[in-house]
Amino acid sequence: MKEAGIAGLPGAGSSTIFTALTALEGAAPGRSNQAMVPVPDPRVETLGELHHSKKLVYAQLRFVESSGMVRRGARAGAGTLSAELIGHLRTSDALLLVVRAFGEDADPAGELSSLMLELIYADLEPLAGKIERDRKAAKTPEDKRAVEVLERAKELLEAGSPLSEGGWDEAERAVFQGMGPLTLKPAVVVANGDETTVAPEGMIAVAGALEAEVAGLEPGEAAELLAGYGVTERGLPRVIRAIYERLDLITFLTAGEKETRAWEVRRGATAPEAAGVIHSDFERGFIRAEVIAFDELVEAGSWPAARAAGKVRQEGKSYVVREGDVVEFRFAV
Repeated sequence: MKEAGIAGLPGAGSSTIFTALTALEGAAPGRSNQAMVPVPDPRVETLGELHHSKKLVYAQLRFVESSGMVRRGARAGAGTLSAELIGHLRTSDALLLVVRAFGEDADPAGELSSLMLELIYADLEPLAGKIERDRKAAKTPEDKRAVEVLERAKELLEAGSPLSEGGWDEAERAVFQGMGPLTLKPAVVVANGDETTVAPEGMIAVAGALEAEVAGLEPGEAAELLAGYGVTERGLPRVIRAIYERLDLITFLTAGEKETRAWEVRRGATAPEAAGVIHSDFERGFIRAEVIAFDELVEAGSWPAARAAGKVRQEGKSYVVREGDVVEFRFAV
């Protein structure tokens, strides 16, 4: 399960967006709040009906919101985001950046620039000391190259650019392991506005206050009320799709009478790696994967019918799992 850390400047409405997405109240002052939400996927219901599954299990995403830790009144770029909040964000897999798009003076693009300055400041602050320590301790050519990477990172940040613009290769990215640099994390930007808000390019418009108001209602009732305001799709599925895209995740499914379930895995994962998402024993003892595309399985009507029609493929260790694959793993412990 992946985690998205929510961050925004004072007044952006980070807590409101958290409530709109999770149906839970935002964090109290000085605290963080978190919620796990199911990743909407109608394929789970379809396969559940097809297999008469007793249980439906969706992939999940954790949102962590810590706006109660924002230092109010601090000027941008000088520590508006507290050390506690930054610590929460560093452990997240992705960032959900919230900017204000409501009010006559709203400037989402300008606010995003200010928020990025905060993240750049947060990444820059600990670098100088680490560079000095690592330079003194460097003994091997690899150690010296790592210091050079950190020095280049410092120059980039000092120029006001995020680390994501550094064009790092895999070996260089490994230097940052354990540091959790914020400007290297995949990020999704939410423009918190109303039902009429048109988000600037690269942002997702969410009617935060409106969606937070209906967040606790039954899905059908909430959808009806939102439709009256012209909102045809909730913010949650749009945000999750964007986060999955930034994290380069895909979904595969397992289905049976006991349960139908959606699983997340990185794009490009092999069948044994996908099996390991379910259980490490599946990966260690992997024999083969029986695979069929979701649409083909639905068209066939059942696993037995799909097998009889020759639609179920036998795949080995080198098979790369695709979006929407329905899989049965064969393994030996």
